Amino acid sequence: MPDQRGYNISDKPTGINAYSLDTLVADVIALIDAAGRKKAVIVGHDWGAAVAWWTAVSYPERVERLVVLNVPHPVVMKQFASQDVGQMLRSWYIGFFQLPWLPEVVVRLGNWAFLAQTMKRSSRRGTFTEADLKQYKTAWSQPGAAKAMINWYRASIRKPPARRQTIRVTVPTLLIWGVRDQFLKREMAQPSIDLCDNGRLVFIEEATHWVQHEVGKRVTELIMSP
Repeated sequence: MPDQRGYNISDKPTGINAYSLDTLVADVIALIDAAGRKKAVIVGHDWGAAVAWWTAVSYPERVERLVVLNVPHPVVMKQFASQDVGQMLRSWYIGFFQLPWLPEVVVRLGNWAFLAQTMKRSSRRGTFTEADLKQYKTAWSQPGAAKAMINWYRASIRKPPARRQTIRVTVPTLLIWGVRDQFLKREMAQPSIDLCDNGRLVFIEEATHWVQHEVGKRVTELIMSP
């Protein structure tokens, strides 16, 4: 499970252009090539899920199966984020991250208190231990990581992906959705599956956005099932 560009000890190229969705998809294809494979099962959560969706749209011939955790199809996300007031309110931080330099300052305050508290508040009690958060803080503290991570959000607005002939997902797709997600409305799940030729949607009522941490065994079973 690689860290994508900008995260932990992966490369952190400068500039917003380096984090466009098309560029991030190209990274995934390059990883498949580096592994000597023609196809791969792509599994993604959060930003990884957005990249996974678009990889399947852009290069269906390279994706054996798609498994997405708690993130809608990018086109559905764009529609809801621009038209649904409830989703706009949940996505407020995306707008904040468009500001220059200030987000980098805020996330660093108090030994990364903003990010750590966000993870704790948005997950079930005990999901992230202090030892877990220490590892996250070590990753966030890597030189250039704060700006690189925030540039993902800046690029999502300023560098939209190139238009595709179709936005449909033709590969077998599983969407796993923790219902208690505080960031993304569950109403985006079904429209995402409606864009799949062979899609399956599984809601997990007791889980939050961090579904793979909270019900890891169940998520693994779902991923492994054909």
